[in-house]
Amino acid sequence: MRKILITLGIVILFVIAILATWIFEGRQVSLLVDRFVTIEMTSARIHSITYNGRGTGGTLRVNDLELSLNDRNDPAPSIGTTKNDQLAVADQGKVFALGPVRSEDENLATAPPPGDDAFIEIRRSVLSWPTPFEINFMTGHSPSWKRHLYYRLLWKKPAGEKLEMLWRYEQYFYSDNGWASGFMTYKGSTGLIQLDISP
Repeated sequence: MRKILITLGIVILFVIAILATWIFEGRQVSLLVDRFVTIEMTSARIHSITYNGRGTGGTLRVNDLELSLNDRNDPAPSIGTTKNDQLAVADQGKVFALGPVRSEDENLATAPPPGDDAFIEIRRSVLSWPTPFEINFMTGHSPSWKRHLYYRLLWKKPAGEKLEMLWRYEQYFYSDNGWASGFMTYKGSTGLIQLDISP
């Protein structure tokens, strides 16, 4: 009988430890799992891309999706035009030309040239994490769960050049409305988190 009680006590302590980790460190656990696997929600070919800004910062509108370049983490790309009038993204001395520039309401815009393979996909975390102690004093309406959303832009040229940009945001779940359609930033860890230009 004593062995059963000890085993039961160990199991209960283990379950409590798991729940405490999920509640207090769920965000970090979710980020760890996201390094290996995320779930695709949608994927679409890019038909247009528009930049609204002054060379750094601002926003990129990809089809109908607006993505911020203002949340400064590690990548801080420059966006502008090349000598041959192409809209381009530059980072760490590398430049990726998106396509011939056209002006739209004082913004710079382009579309993928023939032969380019460009798409945007939205993925989400496998694990959501509970937020039982979060309180919103302004509205009194706090999310009960959170998860990460990932926006991945991948643009490939026929000659092999490739641009990959990755944004991460937090999405909130409200018990009365479900998952919010918008996304939120979390200081220092969301926004544009990865930018690769190769070769």
